Amino acid sequence: MQASLYLIPVALGETELDRILPSYNREIIGKIRHFIVENVRTARRFLKKSNPDIVIDELTFYPLNKHTSLESLSDYLTPIEKGEPVGIISEAGCPAIADPGADVVAMAQQKGYNVVPLVGPSSILLSLMASGFNGQSFSFWGYLPIDTSEKMKRLKLLEQRIYNENQTQIFIETPYRNHKTIEDMIKYCRPQTRLCIAANITCEDEYIRTLTLHEWRKEKLDLHKKPCIFLLYK
Repeated sequence: MQASLYLIPVALGETELDRILPSYNREIIGKIRHFIVENVRTARRFLKKSNPDIVIDELTFYPLNKHTSLESLSDYLTPIEKGEPVGIISEAGCPAIADPGADVVAMAQQKGYNVVPLVGPSSILLSLMASGFNGQSFSFWGYLPIDTSEKMKRLKLLEQRIYNENQTQIFIETPYRNHKTIEDMIKYCRPQTRLCIAANITCEDEYIRTLTLHEWRKEKLDLHKKPCIFLLYK
């Protein structure tokens, strides 16, 4: 097996892995002994679920979060120099997309290491596919500002780009602020602007629906603490 940095996707929720991950991923996982992870406990659980025969105690885990220094990141890639593969596992979805894994990938690219992205679920692409919005031109913003006035400015900017550039605007929100954010969109954006809400994608209670903001006013939603992704378009 080539000494590469493998980007290993994780389920977006409590979903059977056979439904969302190819068997090839499991083969790759079984050959890796070094993992860079956001959370060691959940990473161990995912690895055991994906490959029951794996011996967790034989693996080495390197924590990756906002406190991880660049010096540590460089050390995390040392096994590749010795001819051993390294895997990155985020909390959910695809590594390096809206998570700190991008810094590791950037360092691997700078060092000239081979980087291999594995196939898996991405809430950004799956929600865009199901929204009915423009998939030729879109922008992902991550989280919106928490401050109300700054959030209003950002929403106005997103809507401006929708109508001026014909571009789909995508963002995520902390689950306990879902309802407040929907209320803000209804309040600050045009009533004819369309909003797609995608919650718990690939899970049994998956919810994906597109309506105008005027129509969303009439909907009774229960999205509190549910992981959602929001898409705006004209």
